Amino acid sequence: MTSTPSPQNSKRIYIQEVVTRDGFQAESQFVPTEEKIALVNRLSRAGYAKIEVTSFTSPKAIPMLADAEAVMRGIDRVPGVEYTVLIPNLKGAERALSVGVDEFNLVMSVSEAHNQSNLKMSREDSFKGLTAVIDLAHTNNTAVNISLSTSFGCPMSGITSLSELMHWVDRFAAAGVRGITVCDTTGMANPAQVQAVCEAVQAKYPKLQWTLHFHNTRGMGLANALAAVNSGIDRFDSSLGGLGGCPYAPGATGNICTEELVHMLDLMGFKTNMQIDALLTCSKDLQSLFGRTLPSQLLMAGKVDRVYEAPCQS
Repeated sequence: MTSTPSPQNSKRIYIQEVVTRDGFQAESQFVPTEEKIALVNRLSRAGYAKIEVTSFTSPKAIPMLADAEAVMRGIDRVPGVEYTVLIPNLKGAERALSVGVDEFNLVMSVSEAHNQSNLKMSREDSFKGLTAVIDLAHTNNTAVNISLSTSFGCPMSGITSLSELMHWVDRFAAAGVRGITVCDTTGMANPAQVQAVCEAVQAKYPKLQWTLHFHNTRGMGLANALAAVNSGIDRFDSSLGGLGGCPYAPGATGNICTEELVHMLDLMGFKTNMQIDALLTCSKDLQSLFGRTLPSQLLMAGKVDRVYEAPCQS
């Protein structure tokens, strides 16, 4: 199910899975630790560049991920795959260091209103706390990525201006992060806006590792991903089955679906190095685990090379 790559499509696109963190934390049903470990081990062999395994947030805040240490200790570490975790503060960072991780993924919102709602503090307080985490990571030779939520818009404050986004990009770049994830947390981005943002951030900081993180709240997730690819971005967060979501986005749906993103890119001739059939099997198993239909349209319809028997002619 691949097409002949054109020269512009021959570059590698790196897929980063977030279902075991962003997806599972939004669920009401606790996924048993052994199920999480088994899923990460299967995903580790499906071609991913990076897997966000869990979050070292307080178990009281996110009980679905209370087993973070046990999961990190239990997974296989497959060469070529980076295992990243969400780190909210110094205590979480210390917990993560005790079990060994490849990267700290930090998070704060570009929108003050969203940061207050989501993290219960001001952006300045978030930045101060995260700077201490960055210093600890550097001391321990651990890579750091910052995910900037509401980079395109916030349901409480409207569309995010490029200048406001760049203010926080500048500050975290100066703090020494390896990468920045530009997040459309509440699904407000459009392809033209995505192009403008991607071109601006890469032009100013070409050596940073840039990742785009889209939600499909208004049905533009894959269109936005394609706009980012065409603007030079080669890393994307996505969630198996389309799980995930933001609690502060009215009507929100999940993250862009991993298998749909890979299917689209593969058809266009980009190199994802992903095993699409393995993804579909994992997604189908997740659907059985949760006992409901997942948002993945590809899981429902199948790949485009699926052939059906023609109806009988009378």
